[in-house]
Amino acid sequence: MVQSRTHNCNELRMENVGQEVRLVGWMENVRLVSANLAFLVLRDFYGTTQVVIEDEDILATVKGWNKESTIAVNGTVRERSSKNPNLPTGDIEVVPESVELLGRCRYNELPFQINRSKEADEALRLKYRYLDLRNPDVKKNIVLRSNVVAALRNAMINEGFLEITTPILTASSPEGARDYLVPARKHPGKFYALPQAPQQFKQLLMTSGFDRYFQIAPCFRDEDARGDRSPGEFYQLDMEMAFAGQEDVFAVLERVLPPIFAKFGTFDRASGAPFKRIPYLEAMDKYGSDKPDLRIDLTLQDATELLSNCGFGPFEGNTVKAVVVTDFEGTRKQIDKLCADVEVQAGQKAYWFRYDESSNIVGGIAKFVEPIKDKVVNGLGLRPGCFVGLTAGDRLTAQKTAGVLRSKLGAFCPNHMDAEQYAFCWIVDFPMYEIGEESGELEFCHNPFSMPNGGLEILQKAAAGEVDPLTITAFQYDLVCNGVELSSGAVRNHDPEIMIEAFKLVRLGEEDVKAKFPAMYNAFCYGAPPHAGIAPGVDRMIMLLTGSETIREVIPFPMNKNAQDVMMGAPGEVTEAQLKELNIKTI
Repeated sequence: MVQSRTHNCNELRMENVGQEVRLVGWMENVRLVSANLAFLVLRDFYGTTQVVIEDEDILATVKGWNKESTIAVNGTVRERSSKNPNLPTGDIEVVPESVELLGRCRYNELPFQINRSKEADEALRLKYRYLDLRNPDVKKNIVLRSNVVAALRNAMINEGFLEITTPILTASSPEGARDYLVPARKHPGKFYALPQAPQQFKQLLMTSGFDRYFQIAPCFRDEDARGDRSPGEFYQLDMEMAFAGQEDVFAVLERVLPPIFAKFGTFDRASGAPFKRIPYLEAMDKYGSDKPDLRIDLTLQDATELLSNCGFGPFEGNTVKAVVVTDFEGTRKQIDKLCADVEVQAGQKAYWFRYDESSNIVGGIAKFVEPIKDKVVNGLGLRPGCFVGLTAGDRLTAQKTAGVLRSKLGAFCPNHMDAEQYAFCWIVDFPMYEIGEESGELEFCHNPFSMPNGGLEILQKAAAGEVDPLTITAFQYDLVCNGVELSSGAVRNHDPEIMIEAFKLVRLGEEDVKAKFPAMYNAFCYGAPPHAGIAPGVDRMIMLLTGSETIREVIPFPMNKNAQDVMMGAPGEVTEAQLKELNIKTI
């Protein structure tokens, strides 16, 4: 049965007065005025329309239906006597001649009020996500997502890229996160892996002779959730270019992204080309982060020589970083809260003092600074009214803690943060290798298929002990916007000899490389073009555009923080018969 309608619930205007119409949707609310008068709000995907029931029989029928039932209304449009300027349909109302029940809501009580679902507990929202999505404020994020993806797709096609889909069932490979494994029924004891990214396939497309590839690619990583990362699966604008380098990739995204952010974003300003380029080491030293928020004009200063011997215990023998804020107006209570927030996020304490309007050192660790006041004032370039936030520890700890402090101070001080814009930058020259937090051994810092600065020669020197592998940088880059990492990319290593040397440093020999990456290794041996790419995260992009606090607000059916789909009950148990068919036993 087809439920036809003449108009949607956001369509009727004064020019429709006198017309007979049929509307369908959800019965959002019914307000009873008397025995023969009620106001019903009908809602569909497009909006709402007021229905005025003035017939006792119709009213008696409607009173027997629960809110959120789907109904059809056949009636006549008339002008409202009391208009609502806040509604597109606020000048009119529909007087029904008949109403039909299309889908009964069988519950008298809803888990939450639809229009206030964002105030409900998140677990409840995720369990009843199909109700949560009925809220227009929630739904609009998903609509925006669709529009942005369409705009990204059109922009990439206009840039000469070809959309190609790559496999979902593939082989496991070491790409920095845990794989989701899929047992192969026809091959007992063997497993497919869901792709962490289409990395190898898009590089193979370049070796196959395709010049520019892209797709809105699903990626699967068994990672813990956080505010800007959804566990399980996410989507990215995956792209790769043959016979191209770093600047070619930058140029494409600098043309594609700013117009989309300016059009669809909460703010209508976005960085124009070229985006600021910041080497990784400079970013850490100047901003305390490899994803700096450039809307904040504060930077870090090195105060080690000034303060490491001032007599304050936490500073002695450590790197000391300072964040100087001019015209600071915070109270002691606000400063204490700010420092507490820094400690919660960074796991390290922040310290402070003020250089007040009378040119006195006051508050915090003032008694340690006062004896060297002139040296500190000159060294940090202080002027009356300045607040100085301080962090200490080994170099990286001091930097990262100061980076958190900088972000908190920027958010607290509107005169130091131009918040209503999208500020892009590129972080370049990342380290090729790092010491793994879990393994304690040398690992790839970003993408294992990146081209090192210095090529084969620098890798051979590292293997011979002539160069510290941790000092090797690579043609790797991150795209950052408002303190959020949107993407990582790289100029790829297309030479099999360099590929083998790069993996040797992380304890994988030539035979391991051939076994783990047989297609890529062999393809490179047949003549591969230089190529480069990147993959901005679609979910993070939409989160920034909507101003949402968590990424789950912009995903139609997100998992919770524990990677559970509480609506569908996933992950769930399976039958013994299913396990037997897959040659699997659980422990």
